Amino acid sequence: MVKGIIVIMPKNQSTCWVVTDIDGTLMDHNYDFKPALETLNWLSAIGVPVIPCTSKTASEVRLLRKTIKLKSPFIVENGGAVYGNKGNSDEEWVLPLGKTFASLRPLLDVISKRLNYPLRALTDLSLAEVRDLTGLDESAMSLALKREWSVPFLNPSGADMSKLSKIASDLNVSIYRGNRMSHLISKETHKGQAVLALKKHLAQNDVLIIGLGDSPNDLPMLDIVDIAVVIPSGCGPNPHLKQGVAEGKYLLAPAPHAVGWGQIVKEIVSQKIKEI
Repeated sequence: MVKGIIVIMPKNQSTCWVVTDIDGTLMDHNYDFKPALETLNWLSAIGVPVIPCTSKTASEVRLLRKTIKLKSPFIVENGGAVYGNKGNSDEEWVLPLGKTFASLRPLLDVISKRLNYPLRALTDLSLAEVRDLTGLDESAMSLALKREWSVPFLNPSGADMSKLSKIASDLNVSIYRGNRMSHLISKETHKGQAVLALKKHLAQNDVLIIGLGDSPNDLPMLDIVDIAVVIPSGCGPNPHLKQGVAEGKYLLAPAPHAVGWGQIVKEIVSQKIKEI
């Protein structure tokens, strides 16, 4: 049992989704998800889909889905698009929700100029810099750089964040800050909007959604799901998510990354099954 967590599941919900961030949530920052495998396999056996909702590219998520045998749709690049497979085939459908990388990338330079601060896109870094930042090998780096719907850039340590957000808003784009990088995306798109779009696309408006995340770019998703869970790091929850946990708006997993993910997801879904 997860101490201190009591969740009453609505009895009129016949379907449940687990919508999850990946880096720092399902995986630790060494990309280890093995402690969550038991729960992932159990969810598959009982027919509860696990839907990645991540800043990763479609290419990265395709490999992850193959590795952990996921068949569900997936949300990429902080809500820039939703992908899924047609039936049991490898053929995909895609639901674009935002501007393309090609149209977004020049705007990062415009923002840099107006801010008078050099914002460095991930795709402009050397391979050595990307490796040092992400810890990825060359093959994984090539997948991470296949950006289609967003522009990740180094977190600006010395920039005026309020001014940065204002400039972005004036250009009809948004910036979401992650633990290691910030992300420039279309103003009308974010992880929460993508989840709502997927519900509509699949005509599953009554589905009960458990959402899990660990950083500020997960907030739009955590704020629209039915049961929101914050996954802590080894130092506790992200400072930007602490208030929501303290107010009882979000549950807090009992351990970091995949360990906490596996424990709390199994706890919540098991309780839902009992309620039904």
